[in-house]
Amino acid sequence: MLPSRNTSALPKVVSQTEWQTARDKLLVKEKELTKAHDALAAERRRLPMVLIDKPYSFDGPNGKVTLLDLFEGRKQLLLYHFMFGPSSDAGCDGCSMVADHLPHLAHLHARDVSMVFVSRAPLAKLEAYKRRMGWTFLWFSSFGTDFSYDLGVGSKEPKPGEYQDGEEHGWSVFLRDGDKIYRTYFTTARGGELLGTTFGLLDITPYGRQEIWEDSPKGWPQGEPYKWWRRHDEYGDAPKSCCGSS
Repeated sequence: MLPSRNTSALPKVVSQTEWQTARDKLLVKEKELTKAHDALAAERRRLPMVLIDKPYSFDGPNGKVTLLDLFEGRKQLLLYHFMFGPSSDAGCDGCSMVADHLPHLAHLHARDVSMVFVSRAPLAKLEAYKRRMGWTFLWFSSFGTDFSYDLGVGSKEPKPGEYQDGEEHGWSVFLRDGDKIYRTYFTTARGGELLGTTFGLLDITPYGRQEIWEDSPKGWPQGEPYKWWRRHDEYGDAPKSCCGSS
């Protein structure tokens, strides 16, 4: 049911000149927020990292894979912890909305970023729900492992009747240096609200958007803004996937 509409609460109707004045005043605040966001992203790129040296195995469409495999040869990995507990038959509705807003992955791949989803439910349940929802992204099962527990997004002893078996949601970000994997960032709850676009997702990766205007650590890859953008089918041949087609 749609919420009721109270037309008496509509904003004031003004002339074009008055509207432009109000719009310009708001724009000042919007620019301040943009600059504050850029500064926060710069600080995020300098966060210390934690080495992930425990071996993890995931069930995927082509069999067992490791955390290193999920990078698909790229340097950075965005991993969404999708709330789908082992005893559930459908994924979290909020996480499902997140999945509906994903960008075309070609844009992330162009910035050396892979993205996957991981849940504790068995793979058969994930794939059935994925078909129902019409999704094509890579989704792996951590069923029977401590991955979710170790990363703080699952409870080994959920309360009786607890939604999705105590599974939590959030974005984990990883950086690969050779075969070494580091966790660089995590966010959950409202921290994920702005991550539904390519740029929002790139902003939480270690290298950021890799554009010269960004305040990044010395030596981080950077190039001219705009020039790397392409239509998603114009980036050229994508690296061959080791984990199945997305």
